Amino acid sequence: MSLENFSSQTVERHNKPEVEASTSREVLLNPLIISRSANERVLIESSINSVRMSIKIKQADEIEQILCHKFTRFMMVRAESFIILRRKPIQGYDISFLITNFHTESMLKHKLVDFIIQFMEDVDKEISEMKLSLNARARIVAESYLSAFGS
Repeated sequence: MSLENFSSQTVERHNKPEVEASTSREVLLNPLIISRSANERVLIESSINSVRMSIKIKQADEIEQILCHKFTRFMMVRAESFIILRRKPIQGYDISFLITNFHTESMLKHKLVDFIIQFMEDVDKEISEMKLSLNARARIVAESYLSAFGS
C-alpha cells in the first residue's frame, strides 16, 4: 500500500480520494477481484492516493442473507468509529472500506491490513454464530408450541 498525497487536478486546494472521485483516469489503477466463489469475493480498487476494498460476504441461504444485511447495516451506521469503513457499500458488495493517504500517514500500514483481515474473519464467525443461535431459538419455540398440542 503505497499511497501519497495528490491534489485534485480539476479543483484547486482539494484533495479527494481519486478512487471515489474518478476525475482522472491516469491516476486510477486496474481493479483487482479476488474470489473464492461467486458468493464470496473482494474487489480492490486503488489509485495514487486511496484504496477502496469492497467485500461480498458468503451467504449460503436466505437466513444468512438477512443476518448479513442486518449485521453490515449495524456496522455501517457506526462507520465513524471504524474510520476506514464506508457508510454505503459498492453495488453488488456487502461492505466497503476506504483507505486514504491520510490514514496511512497516521496509522501503521500493516495494522490496517491486519484489521481488515481480522474483520473479515470475525464477520464470518459472527454470522455463523448468529445463525446457530437463531436455529436454537427456533427449535425451542417450535418444541414449546408443539408440546401444547401433544398434551
